[in-house]
Amino acid sequence: MPAKSEKIMFTSATGEQLAGRLDFPVGAPTAYALWAHCFSCTKDIYAASRVANGLTEQGIAVLRFDFTGLGASEGDFANTNFSSNVDDLVAAANFLRENYQAPKMLIGHSLGGAAVLAAASHVPEADAICTIGAPADPAHVAHNFQSSRAEIEEQGEAVVLLAGRPFRIKKQFLEDIEGQKLERDIAKMKKALLVFHSPIDSIVGVENAGTIFQAAKHPKSFVSLDTADHLLSKKEDAAYVANIIAAWAARYINLSGAGLPLPSAAPGTVVVAETRQGKFTNAISVGGKHQLIADEPPSVGGTNTGPTPYDYLLAGLGACKAMTMRMYAERKGYALDRAIVTLKHDKIHATDCETCETVGGRLDQITVEIEAQGDLDDATRQQIIDIADKCPVHRTLHSEVNIVRK
Repeated sequence: MPAKSEKIMFTSATGEQLAGRLDFPVGAPTAYALWAHCFSCTKDIYAASRVANGLTEQGIAVLRFDFTGLGASEGDFANTNFSSNVDDLVAAANFLRENYQAPKMLIGHSLGGAAVLAAASHVPEADAICTIGAPADPAHVAHNFQSSRAEIEEQGEAVVLLAGRPFRIKKQFLEDIEGQKLERDIAKMKKALLVFHSPIDSIVGVENAGTIFQAAKHPKSFVSLDTADHLLSKKEDAAYVANIIAAWAARYINLSGAGLPLPSAAPGTVVVAETRQGKFTNAISVGGKHQLIADEPPSVGGTNTGPTPYDYLLAGLGACKAMTMRMYAERKGYALDRAIVTLKHDKIHATDCETCETVGGRLDQITVEIEAQGDLDDATRQQIIDIADKCPVHRTLHSEVNIVRK
């Protein structure tokens, strides 16, 4: 399972908000991968989540997202086509580049595999391309609505059932997929290619893998998925794909920091060690039981793979206050339903602080907002809120701290 999984939103080339999920490994990512799902599927299909989980176990972060008009993304599916899917992939790569790191690997399942082949030349940092059960020609998906093709041609659109769900398909979709020249895109992409396909795939025949493989230049590899079905519905098949991708990718992309051991702390201690990935990325071991990541945002040269040091400071203070409120309420028998602490750190001018001893220069200010939810009268609620200022971390920050360097 990923160490952390974040919901993200980014803007497509046409302005819609696209919904994604970014899965992180334990420790700093050795690389970022971008996943493209199958036709009419979403980012949450089993194949996507299971392969992503397997890759995070190998240190690779994975962004999977819903194409325009699907899942939680905005837009009308009827107005999309293969070309717009490629544009969505490029927008996703741009989002990673601007907020984390550009993807070094593109992975596509079924029609998503064809899309990553077409998008590969538009993502210069991606040196490794993987397809899983991909068609060699995007027009292959037209067989899903062949019975409605005449209606689409005559009326301009038709509602068809795909995987039991109704979708509106327009004539422009057919025209777009039939105008694609995927073999040309494959031949000119100049990137390492790994092709997965099952010989018993009943949705996309294995001959498609042969066409893709023949069109590609070296280095290229083919892996048979043996008895796997098209959707990789068996957990062991998805895990196999993830393991093969990680091992294969190490040959063709720079998995910076790969092989560096995570720090291990003894009980009662914290160990922080640079990962050598990104300028400020550090791995943190807490008592040998918890692994965390600290980083800085891109605006100051970081890669945003984890909270900042000050974020952790605020988190520690806020958690201590909430725990103290809980302990006090239980000891007094007060009906505290939930404690919520919101904190913010700022640097302010000393002259702006009426209660501070410092009279010149700048000083740190932590603003704390505390909420005590529950069936409480005003006096009891205020008692619970006031006790938060007596938490141990709060007292530590207000006392003299002696930091001893050995």
